[in-house]
Amino acid sequence: MSPSPAPPIAFDPLPYQERLDARSLDTIDLVVIHCTELPDLAMARRFGEEVLYETSLTGNSGHFYIDRDGSVHQYVALDRIAHHVRGHNTRAVGIELVNRGRYPDWLAASHQAMDEPYTPAQIDALIALLRWLQDELPSLRSIAGHEDLDTTEVRATDDPDVLVRRKRDPGPLFPWERIMAAVGLVRVP
Repeated sequence: MSPSPAPPIAFDPLPYQERLDARSLDTIDLVVIHCTELPDLAMARRFGEEVLYETSLTGNSGHFYIDRDGSVHQYVALDRIAHHVRGHNTRAVGIELVNRGRYPDWLAASHQAMDEPYTPAQIDALIALLRWLQDELPSLRSIAGHEDLDTTEVRATDDPDVLVRRKRDPGPLFPWERIMAAVGLVRVP
């Protein structure tokens, strides 16, 4: 079988990319699917550029972002560890789909619906990216949603008596069945 072609990828590294820890590509065995829970790619970029960790002078970001039009943007090289999911960053590639999710009241009990569908262009681009990543990363075997790996509950911002999930992405409208039928990865529950 011939290798999958790389989808068009706009490489625009974050300003702190070189301060992120390096890793060998053969240690990557997991892809984590996220949604930005922000209104647009520009805001996601601004959030990614924010320095949150004083020791390393880095922040939170995925490796790839897929906008609603299907364009793919890479903010962190694969040989760098991006901060996108607790406890799994060293072995994972983070892919963020632009989607408003629960924005702007992420942790409000009254605002937990995630009702923006992903666009067909986003899903097509995601499938192409995943197929290419499987060719680039021979050890890649698994896929998970952020919500599968971070099941932490926190007190709701609008009702401290209610617990809500800290992470719900990619959410109930993500087409897992289509993705799993298109790629040879195993979903991690």
